Amino acid sequence: MRLAKTPITPNQLTTLGMIFGVAGGVVCLRGDYFSILFGAFLFLICYILDNCDGEIARIKDMRSIFGMRYDTFVDWIVHAVYFICLGWGATSVTGQQFWLWSGVAAGFGGSVNYGLELFQNRTKPHSSQLTAEETSIRDDDSKMDRFVLNARMVRSDFCFIVLVLSLGGVMWYLLPPAAIGAQAYWCLQFTRSSRRWHP
Repeated sequence: MRLAKTPITPNQLTTLGMIFGVAGGVVCLRGDYFSILFGAFLFLICYILDNCDGEIARIKDMRSIFGMRYDTFVDWIVHAVYFICLGWGATSVTGQQFWLWSGVAAGFGGSVNYGLELFQNRTKPHSSQLTAEETSIRDDDSKMDRFVLNARMVRSDFCFIVLVLSLGGVMWYLLPPAAIGAQAYWCLQFTRSSRRWHP
């Protein structure tokens, strides 16, 4: 990876990704086809950088608890801003408040999930501090909820879904499923955590 040969740090990449992601959302405020398409490309760049920062951290041995939490924070900010701005743009074009409230609901669900993750991980050791046995136990435990795992897999490819829908001019239709899915995701995360607290 060429980035590994540069002086750039993982946290700088994360910050750059946040700038592209938030800019992608802000562009969508206009609500027209080309603005949403351009926003989708900025969102794609954000995802590429988000995948690179972890690799750079591993290659340069710069993994840290701060970097992990900063990455999670940026993920939350980018997605919340993107959904709300997309809903705002759709409402400004159609005049229908439904789209804005769908975007707000998706952003709210993501915010609740972020808060839950912060609470769950407040005493959780960083992956670099785990032994091989602890890592395997954590992996087995994560298999308890297939829906959560599948949701995370969909999220990893979410930028391509956004791009395809934007090319088709139907990006707005992502908002209602995103709003429902965000609530379902944090509810299942909460249930999963409760199962650990009350075995």
